[in-house]
Amino acid sequence: MSHGAETYKEIKTNFKNTVDIMYSYVFVAVILGIIGITIAVPALLPEPGENEVSTYDFPFVNRYQWGARPAKEKTLLQTPVPYVVIHHSYKPAACYDTVQCKKAMQSMQNFHMDDRRWWDIGYNFAVGSDGTVYEGRGWTVLGAHALHFNTVSLGICLIGDWTTALPPNQQIKTAKALIDVGVDLGYIKPNYKLVGHRQVRDTECPGDTLYNNIKSWQHYVPFPATYRDLLHVKELPQEIKNKLILGNSTHIEA
Repeated sequence: MSHGAETYKEIKTNFKNTVDIMYSYVFVAVILGIIGITIAVPALLPEPGENEVSTYDFPFVNRYQWGARPAKEKTLLQTPVPYVVIHHSYKPAACYDTVQCKKAMQSMQNFHMDDRRWWDIGYNFAVGSDGTVYEGRGWTVLGAHALHFNTVSLGICLIGDWTTALPPNQQIKTAKALIDVGVDLGYIKPNYKLVGHRQVRDTECPGDTLYNNIKSWQHYVPFPATYRDLLHVKELPQEIKNKLILGNSTHIEA
């Protein structure tokens, strides 16, 4: 009896150990499966970028890829717009590779959202000296790049200080190509007008050297010459002109 009881206890113990080992294997397998799914699923899912299309013939980095914070709010932009406004960032300085330009985009967004209390980065798009387009608010969201002029324009920023230096040729070429795509996609009017930021706002943007350069771009117009001419811009809604007369801001962000 004693030997039989001992044998039974041994069998029971061995069985319990076997079950415990099986549970351990199952647990490890489940954990590894979860880890595998966690790693694999993001790789399989398309990266969000509503402004990214297959017809771009230049490098394009969407918001997800440069690590954009979510916008606090959004207001739709009525397209196609009649104007394109060219900016420079002044600060941050020019960026010459994707790593630098992603940091520049994050820096601008943080400044616009945290210091200026805007809903998002102000520009619709930015272009780096690496010849890459970086998605800001995109084609269909109202920007906060040109006070009183946001509702009738898309804002494109050439990252860098272009006061005394000219952006690299590839940066200028990509900015022009981006505008052409906007026309092709129906977000910019075919007969659009191109202006520098200083023509619609009391500012030195987009820098003297870049501003002199855009005068040779297609569709550049010298009017408005300064923000004082905005009352005479026919495309500007009357309600904005009324606020201009009263000296009121036309948008919570700007």
